[in-house]
Amino acid sequence: MNNLCADIGYKSINHFGEELCGDHVDIVEENENSTVIVLADGLGSGVKASILSTLTSKIISTMISAGLPIEECVETIAATLPICSLRGVAYSTFTIIHIQNNETADIIQYDNPMVIVLRNDENYDYPKTEMNIGGKKIYKTTLKLQENDIFIAMSDGCPHAGMGGKYNFGWKREEIIEYMKVLALGGYTAKNMSTILVDECDNLYDKKAGDDTTACVVKIRKRQPMNMLFGPPSNRDDCDRMMSLFFSKEGKHIICGGTTSSIASRYLGKPLRASLNFEHSDLPPIAELEGVDLVTEGVITVNRVLEYAKDYLDDNALYERWNFSRDGASLICRLLFEEATDINFFVGKAINPAHQNPDLPINFSIKMNLVTELSACLQKMGKRIKVSYF
Repeated sequence: MNNLCADIGYKSINHFGEELCGDHVDIVEENENSTVIVLADGLGSGVKASILSTLTSKIISTMISAGLPIEECVETIAATLPICSLRGVAYSTFTIIHIQNNETADIIQYDNPMVIVLRNDENYDYPKTEMNIGGKKIYKTTLKLQENDIFIAMSDGCPHAGMGGKYNFGWKREEIIEYMKVLALGGYTAKNMSTILVDECDNLYDKKAGDDTTACVVKIRKRQPMNMLFGPPSNRDDCDRMMSLFFSKEGKHIICGGTTSSIASRYLGKPLRASLNFEHSDLPPIAELEGVDLVTEGVITVNRVLEYAKDYLDDNALYERWNFSRDGASLICRLLFEEATDINFFVGKAINPAHQNPDLPINFSIKMNLVTELSACLQKMGKRIKVSYF
């Protein structure tokens, strides 16, 4: 077993004027070391396409994760979905990426744009084996994974972007590859890479997409632990134990809360240097403490992190705001969303007297809910989460 993991992110935009997207991405984790990703593009657009792509992706991901062969999956799709009366075709196109033990990836492709693989920051022309299943030409590839490999799966809305407008014949594959190579050098997360790619397609469509457009990015990276301390312990006698466990953990260390950072300062025997630099007027400034990677205010800052996390899991519209700002919430987001793969939360259950002011919309249950909701969001991002209460 290696120390690699898969960072997976995707984004879709609808065909202009349609309420539903005709593309669908489904991700099924058999266990922490095996993941099936399916991007399906339903015939046409709108409700029918949405139903076709959703059924296709759900059926394939479930069957592949159960260990059934691709031949059986395709035959099942053909038998399950209705036949289009105009085209005489029974199912949507699809791309499958099956990551096994974080060591190998099987790529199975039917009629979607070919998956782009970036290896060592360059386009990798991977081998393909052609199969004929039920009269359909299917391509299969098995690759041994390397750190920093990037897989980019797309629906045909991406290469069709700009067709008849900014580009006569759409956005060529070679141009998309060059665009993504630049993004790869920027160290973006898979989610942000897919967001930037789809946003650029949207721009090429002049915000009126002529087709459902989806990009799914998979980045292979090393596991990176991260530790976050939030609030003092309910029993003062537990301060040293909490700090000892926190600082003994491998990886970067984030401390949230004024009282908590003061306890850490005494434990480390280092001065806590507060800043008066307000990056945003509605967020308290950060502080500095030797031996700690980031020190921020508590509840207000973490609540903003939660807002960004919910948006990140949705349409990721706010990624530019936290990607380029230096306030405490943005810095936490970059550490948790982009760097971390394994996050240890150390949560103190002491009740802050300042939060008992009835004029303040903060109380103990809100603080605990912040931790619960943020943990759930991070798990949806594919992070391993452990929460310890004191």
